[in-house]
Amino acid sequence: MGKVNIGTNALLYPMPVTLIGANVGGRPNFMAVAWTSRINFKPPILAVALNKMHYTPEGIRENNSFSINIPSADMYEITDYCGIVSGRKADKSNIFDIFYGESKTAPMIKECPLSIECKLIDIYEMPTNCLYIGEVIATYTEDKYLTNGKPDIEKMNPIVLTMTDNRYWGVGKYLGKAWSDGKKLKNKLNF
Repeated sequence: MGKVNIGTNALLYPMPVTLIGANVGGRPNFMAVAWTSRINFKPPILAVALNKMHYTPEGIRENNSFSINIPSADMYEITDYCGIVSGRKADKSNIFDIFYGESKTAPMIKECPLSIECKLIDIYEMPTNCLYIGEVIATYTEDKYLTNGKPDIEKMNPIVLTMTDNRYWGVGKYLGKAWSDGKKLKNKLNF
């Protein structure tokens, strides 16, 4: 069976679902976003792609800060709400318990297992979206989401999205150790 061309909109599969937070006009706002990525190791830099028509980018530009919150699977309905309801039409500042970190301007969500506070360092303009590039200034979680002092994906139970069919998923079973399990094959193939 050969490969089948399914077009150009297959995207990365799956994508992490996040809630991007920013103060817009002095009020916390959150939007659901799956187009996020780490783009640099040291310093840690993340990027978020947002359509130019959205409301939340106004707050990112206004405050030069934003947050990336990782919701758990049991938050998928409220997360979806944040993706379909604009902050221009509804006040989303009271649907979560909100806290602020070092910047004092990037609202974060207490209910999320992981919240990342970012300082805006650049904006890359594209035809329909802008890429908001932020340096991580702090990451917040709770002990209950940690194993050996590190975030535990099973405890956090994040949401992932398959965009071509617009479906949310939980994370599957553990497969193996990254940067380790391939060493057996590396040694076997003499690389």
